[in-house]
Amino acid sequence: MALNIPRPTIERLPLYLRCLSRLKSSGVEVASSDELGNLLGITSVQIRKDLAYFGEFGRRGVGYDVQSLLAQVTGILGADQPHKVALVGVGHLGQALANYDGFREHGFNISAVFDADPNKVGMTVAGQRVLHSDRIPEVVSQAGIELAILTVPAHAAQRVADALVKAGVRAIWNFAPTRISLPDDIEVRQENMIVGLLALSYYLAQREK
Repeated sequence: MALNIPRPTIERLPLYLRCLSRLKSSGVEVASSDELGNLLGITSVQIRKDLAYFGEFGRRGVGYDVQSLLAQVTGILGADQPHKVALVGVGHLGQALANYDGFREHGFNISAVFDADPNKVGMTVAGQRVLHSDRIPEVVSQAGIELAILTVPAHAAQRVADALVKAGVRAIWNFAPTRISLPDDIEVRQENMIVGLLALSYYLAQREK
């Protein structure tokens, strides 16, 4: 079913999860699509359409049971079970990501950390001893790791990604400043830190004209 879900809908699910988590923490028990829409800046029609891809939620004229919908969205996102994550590249960005508490809160556990720099091998990052990247095939395969975060230089990204996939990784979050090419059955999310700043810079430049 997931293959037929529009990507924008999938991208909005984490927003719904965060919003529902905050509502639950605030003691809110029921919320309408209008209320969710106002909090998220998304139309109520879009919210109902997104959720309809996954089943029937809420009651007309009443709204959504916050705790129930939170559990449903958590399950849809696969965040109701722990995930082992490998992180490759322990520069400043890699270490910052590895130590981000939000990952653990949603069940994403940094289970192995790698780097090709001998000076970084042996360090402790996020409670894990940094291993040399040459050990990716052995460690990732034995640990059954299926998710990886890539924060390596551009020239190493494709080689490392290939090694991760061969070891059993099925999804990669790529922060390397280059695109990686992998088989169609491997999920890749490409991030480029400078793209966001350049886009903001564009809007500032247009205002000044």
